[in-house]
Amino acid sequence: MYNLTEPPLVGNPDYMNVYQWEKFDFPFWRTWMEKNWTLSFVFTAVYLTFIFLGRKWMKNREPYKIRGSLISWNAALAIFSILAFARTAPELFNAFMQTDGLHKSICHQDGLTYTFAFWALMGTLSKVAELGDTIFIVLRKQPLIFLHPYHHISVMVYTWFSYDAHDPCHRWFMAMNYFVHSIMYTYYGLRAAGIKLPRKLAMCITMLQISQMIMGTYVNIHSLKAIHSGEQCDRREKNIYLALTMYATYFYLFVAFFQKAYFKKTKVQ
Repeated sequence: MYNLTEPPLVGNPDYMNVYQWEKFDFPFWRTWMEKNWTLSFVFTAVYLTFIFLGRKWMKNREPYKIRGSLISWNAALAIFSILAFARTAPELFNAFMQTDGLHKSICHQDGLTYTFAFWALMGTLSKVAELGDTIFIVLRKQPLIFLHPYHHISVMVYTWFSYDAHDPCHRWFMAMNYFVHSIMYTYYGLRAAGIKLPRKLAMCITMLQISQMIMGTYVNIHSLKAIHSGEQCDRREKNIYLALTMYATYFYLFVAFFQKAYFKKTKVQ
């Protein structure tokens, strides 16, 4: 059953340092997110309005030349993702290396640190910032496929909705997401800077994204099996079903994108 009590956070685990600035007011932010997660719907409305009006505005205009801003944007997100992965990966690795580590890393809140809670919050807030990716697509008049806004919106809404649960499986979700983003935004930044990169690298990034969706789907199926078999799993079932739906649809859409982008004559850039 899901534990509704305030979970303790490990202040100084023996496998890594927790910096003072990571020891934030977790109870405040947990409560704030529980009460205000519906702000994600406001962000969604603004985002979709921008896409509609922005594409209309750009219809008869030349693409904006914003190369410098694009480089800076991707560089900032790449640096953030690399730092976040460096801080979240040790906790996932430590949990995974325990006895019955896979199950504990997915289902047990025991051992969660301030670092985990802090970077989960940073990841939640960053999903709003990442909506800015679409600004560049619209202003540069690039193709906007359904996968792009769907992924941005659904991840943002889910992370805002689920932050207060202090979900242990976010060890996996965060580390995987930060790892892929650290590579992806670095790739985009180098491309924006005019550096030619092999097409196979783009294929590898999409394959990493597909692998991420496969693992995310597995994590949620494992959680459901654990709950239904009576094992301890500190997750809310509604969160599991939402996350499972997201990861399954992402898998389908990323596979479809991969096939269209790399194996059909019409390539999606």
